Amino acid sequence: MEFLSQTYIALRGPTGAPQSPLDTIARLSDRLSPSTLLADRRAAVLSLKGLSRDCKAEVGERALPGLVDVLQNDAEVDADIGKAVLETLNALCDVGEEGVLVPAHLKEAGYKHTDYLLGNEKVAFKLFALLSDPSFYLRLSTLQFLVTLLHNRRQVIQGYFLKAPVGATTITAVLEEKREIIRNEAITMVQSLVNQSPDIQKILAFEGAFEKLFNIVQQEGGLDGGPVVHDALTCVDSLLRFNSSNQSYFRETPLPPLLPSLLLFPPALPPHEAAPQTFALQFWEPPQKQANASLLIGIIGMLVGSKGGSPQETLAFSRCLVELGLASNAPILLKTQALRLLPPNLIIPLPSLVVTPYTPVPDTNGEEWDRLEPASALDALVELALHGEYNGMYGEKRSREGLELRGAALGVFQNFVQKDEIREAIVQAMVPPEGSDESTPATPLLHALIAPPSSPLDIAAVTSTHFSCLLFAHLLRASPKAKTLARSIIPPSANPRDTGSLFVPADGGPPPPEPEPVEEDDEPPQSLLQILSEHLSLAFLSRTRADTSDRDAREWDRLIVAYLCLLVQWLWEDPGSVRDLLNAGGLGMLVEPINQMAEADPVIPGLCSFLLSILYEFNREPGEITRSTIHPIINRLGVDLLVGRITHLRDDDRFKAIGPDTLVLPYPNQSTALTTNDIEKEAELWFDWAFVDFWKSNYYTIQRGISADPNALSPSSSQNAETAMLVASLREVIQRQAQEIEALNTQLKAATAVVNDHQALDDLQAQFSALQTAYKDLRVTYDADVEKRKDVEKEQEDLLVLLDEVNGKRSRDKQRMQKAGLDVSDDEGDDVDEDDEE
Repeated sequence: MEFLSQTYIALRGPTGAPQSPLDTIARLSDRLSPSTLLADRRAAVLSLKGLSRDCKAEVGERALPGLVDVLQNDAEVDADIGKAVLETLNALCDVGEEGVLVPAHLKEAGYKHTDYLLGNEKVAFKLFALLSDPSFYLRLSTLQFLVTLLHNRRQVIQGYFLKAPVGATTITAVLEEKREIIRNEAITMVQSLVNQSPDIQKILAFEGAFEKLFNIVQQEGGLDGGPVVHDALTCVDSLLRFNSSNQSYFRETPLPPLLPSLLLFPPALPPHEAAPQTFALQFWEPPQKQANASLLIGIIGMLVGSKGGSPQETLAFSRCLVELGLASNAPILLKTQALRLLPPNLIIPLPSLVVTPYTPVPDTNGEEWDRLEPASALDALVELALHGEYNGMYGEKRSREGLELRGAALGVFQNFVQKDEIREAIVQAMVPPEGSDESTPATPLLHALIAPPSSPLDIAAVTSTHFSCLLFAHLLRASPKAKTLARSIIPPSANPRDTGSLFVPADGGPPPPEPEPVEEDDEPPQSLLQILSEHLSLAFLSRTRADTSDRDAREWDRLIVAYLCLLVQWLWEDPGSVRDLLNAGGLGMLVEPINQMAEADPVIPGLCSFLLSILYEFNREPGEITRSTIHPIINRLGVDLLVGRITHLRDDDRFKAIGPDTLVLPYPNQSTALTTNDIEKEAELWFDWAFVDFWKSNYYTIQRGISADPNALSPSSSQNAETAMLVASLREVIQRQAQEIEALNTQLKAATAVVNDHQALDDLQAQFSALQTAYKDLRVTYDADVEKRKDVEKEQEDLLVLLDEVNGKRSRDKQRMQKAGLDVSDDEGDDVDEDDEE
């Protein structure tokens, strides 16, 4: 009653006359003076707290200095007045959350009050000190007020935190708070405090923030926990990302093995043991668990992709991501994220790593699963790219998320085959044994590549063929030996009923039906390049049929683009493949698409023009169709037309939209009324970044070479081809010498450990030194030859310039001789007339 009486008197005034809000605020502000009683100050603060909702600017203007004095002098003495003044200051500085409409004058007032409070470090230091107060409400109000100040002026608070005498210790202590409300508010405050501040991230990390945050995650039940787990993992991510010092410190703690354990994956699983079923088949239904797992996968991927990790840690994390992406029932978005986070320099041996895929039993709503026969991770990766999740069980739905997953698998495959020896070994496995007339068994990749297009088109088959072209292009690009091997591939006859799947149920399920035998004919087996040429010609013919719908025409276009992109990359700087395609009739089918009207789709004419230019540029081996044969066709089409077609391809939206992380494009003209989820909408695939980068790097060279004389030795082809052959031969010699050195080095180590014969050891050392000397001499020869060829090329360019100058001077001298009435021979006169006509 005394409190109510004092508050009533404070509001009423001495005479009891009605007062305006400004008068009331002025009287209450006067009662905040240290000379008044603590109870009066408490009553005044509570009254100002109520008025701050409706008179925010007025309360701040008159009462803010007094409220600061109360915070500094009374908050630690009396928890009630401390809680009240903190809540009042919080209301005065509040500017609303992101996305919430707040009147402009209230926002301006909130920022103004914040700037006043943070004019010096006293208020911030006081707030950090109050975090150690045992009072529940005082701690909670302090944390809420710090969150508001960090939202308004984060960098200022961060600067004061670095200078505060008790900043780090009090904040990390609050993370151990047993009362969940305070602990959860502390996590929210830490998220803002460490944002874009490496110094604060280091301080909190060394104060034990990692251990406390993971304790919270485990106390909340791991990934099955609620938003608190998500906030804690967000703090961990913020402490580690873009902070190499914290990453090194984190690796020295016992916490890294905890990361895969939260996904139920054993961190020390031996390579020969399969992943446990508890990991592969989990319940992912709560959306919060998927969000928590996504954060955890992001942390694992960040550590895998950064430097400083031990090989054992990198291998364990990489295997966890591979198993999650290839052999689990995780949601498709998590699988895509896991595969994308695998590092480019993947150290895990995909061919030797055995995974056990699972597939859902139809009509069980994901409650029953079939365990399939174990397979290598590389086979599972290729199957995923070719057919999609669960071997294309949901292939009829060409959703964006499904294509993104297959694109992620394509990216892992591209990184895996970066080394020449790996891609050459994969292509070599598709080549029939030497001296054998039989074709090799079709791998899933080869089967999808040679599958003939059907009419009407099967969208799932078109997508599989498109991905097979992308996968095969990664094997051939910039590898002359792989291209040479690919020319020798003799695929078996394609059977449309054969899916090319490697996986069968391991629990007694029915085996796949045997393919029907194909009738043999007397025709010799075709090479892979001939088959691709026939399929491309068939696709061109089917595309021009009058009864083709717009949707089917777009699918035919995608299939044609897939074939053309593969052939462009295969034939580049490979005269042998150019000869084979020309002999297979590849020249005739390119002319008609180039002659299409200008307003037609520019993609296919541009690619056909590019491929025709490659056929002309790299046609350097003897055959029925020579450069002189192609040159009249180019003149009839027009060099300007071909260059224009190639240039217009660069301006197409489907080409410009492709980036290092952008592969899948939305299908055009989709109605927004069909679904509100963009991920569920239909999508499509046209190009990948590897082809776009290849095209941008080489299209200018092709534009110059297309106008060259057919009998001229093009610098871009002949000299480069000759240099490439020399470099390739020297590279093989160097590689062979390096292998011999490595073998001798191994023998040397064995001899040092086992053999006591010093004379044998001296001989090995002498051989080793001789090989090293030969290797150095060969390297010097190689460098000198390259420099010599550069000088020859420069001399040729200088001679051409000089020849042009001499011809010009000769023409001018002839003209002056004719004008002077001097005799000019007939051939010289003809030359003058030609010059005049020009």
